[in-house]
Amino acid sequence: MILLRLLRILWVITRFRLDTLLPLERLPWPLRTLFRLSPLRLVPISERSRGERLRLALESLGPIFIKFGQVLSTRRDLLPEDVADELKRLQDQVPPFPGQQAREVVETELGLPVTEAFARFDTEPLASASIAQVHGARLHGGEEVVVKIIRPGIERVMRQDMALLYRFARLLSFVPEARRLRPVEVVRDYETTLFDELDLHKEAANTSQLKRNFKDSPLLYVPAIHWELTRQRVMVQERIYGVPVADIDALEAQGTDLRKLAERGVEIFFTQVFRDNFFHADMHPGNIFVSRKHPHDPQYIAIDCGIVGSLTREDQDYLARNLLAFFHQDYYEVAALHIESGWVGEHTRANEFAAAIRTVCEPILEKPLKDISFGQVLLGLFQTARRFDMEVQPQLVLLQKTLLNIEGLGRQLYPELDLWQTAKPYLERWMEERAGVKGLWASLKRHAPELSHQLPELPTLAHQALAQAELEKRQRRRQGEALGGIQYQLERQGRRHRRLRLGLLLVALAMAWQPLAEWADGQPWPALVATAIGLVLLAWY
Repeated sequence: MILLRLLRILWVITRFRLDTLLPLERLPWPLRTLFRLSPLRLVPISERSRGERLRLALESLGPIFIKFGQVLSTRRDLLPEDVADELKRLQDQVPPFPGQQAREVVETELGLPVTEAFARFDTEPLASASIAQVHGARLHGGEEVVVKIIRPGIERVMRQDMALLYRFARLLSFVPEARRLRPVEVVRDYETTLFDELDLHKEAANTSQLKRNFKDSPLLYVPAIHWELTRQRVMVQERIYGVPVADIDALEAQGTDLRKLAERGVEIFFTQVFRDNFFHADMHPGNIFVSRKHPHDPQYIAIDCGIVGSLTREDQDYLARNLLAFFHQDYYEVAALHIESGWVGEHTRANEFAAAIRTVCEPILEKPLKDISFGQVLLGLFQTARRFDMEVQPQLVLLQKTLLNIEGLGRQLYPELDLWQTAKPYLERWMEERAGVKGLWASLKRHAPELSHQLPELPTLAHQALAQAELEKRQRRRQGEALGGIQYQLERQGRRHRRLRLGLLLVALAMAWQPLAEWADGQPWPALVATAIGLVLLAWY
């Protein structure tokens, strides 16, 4: 099956002539020659544009490839305009599956006819994405809702693609240069997040959590879930009416404050990551809308919470300290934190690493997004990572992907946005609350139940600790005495061995003296003296 899937991928690449998208002149000459001599060049190129060919190829290959296209579509600064416009359609305009099939999935999952569950169910989908599509409906109580339905048979295709990814990752693991990227771990984390999207119960739970985190917030609104009509492959949610965040013309037409909208996007990201430790990790423009209410005080609307992320408290702290050091241009602190956390080789010199980071980052600080070439920045960071054996942190891959989405979104909404000055005050405030009096008080409150349970046992625990310390002290003293005795015995044994060797040497000399005595006028006394001393030494041994 894997071989058939690989052949299918190669056929799609050939059919849509994706080789023409590669900048051949920038490839090493062996690869350039290989492509120019490839039989691919015998296949005619269709009249479709390059962007359309790429989009159709990704659509035909399935959800994993469509997800890749969605991520690319958010980075218009890294893509030609025509390619970015086509990939944008992957966000919510993937070819749908038939409406009748959608009704059958709903009835199977709910265990009742669609007419009993809904007063109206629209056969024509509102939007269609890589893993699911959405239909409009109305409940019997009159509330307008949307029904999200997982594509039938999609799990089989996804498992085939993941098997291929694992094979490629294992092959990459044999390449020393690629090993630090930890490809197998990255693929494993990606598999977990991707397959979580197939369970709409999890997405509904994520949505409810995000809604609680931003309850009554002017920053973000999250539509409510109808749990009684939600199953593993079907989810019913409150219908929202907003402007797609990528529709800049519509936002400007209603008078939206785009600068405030962009700044609030940054604030939402940092709030989710650091305050809540629960962030929406699929924030491409197809999942983000802007409320039509209060355009001068704009509010985001988030949908599709199938992929969410969180960090350990240690990763949160390291990340915040790294970012703050970066904002303060304290590159030595950035280097020291990377070494302390084990993200770079253990023999890395902090001053050398700091100098390398300064070279990459200094040109982009305190500049608006429109003046930053992230292609050059990424290239510089990859070169620095290679030089210092920096490993990819799989637990941060989702966060990095989300940050790329946010940065790409900010570039579209308000290119003058100063990402650094927008984020810096929030991080400083968070660190002060975390490490200051408020943080200490919050930590005490969080551990209060545990402390109250252990408080009556403190005298006993203290006594046990002191007794254990005294026992360990006696054991160390006995071990020291034992080691001293062993050392004395070893030294004594060494002296005995030296006496034995000397005694044997003298006896051997005495035995060899007879022929020498004849040559030395027959004097026997040296041999007798040597023999006597040798016998004494042997007796002493």
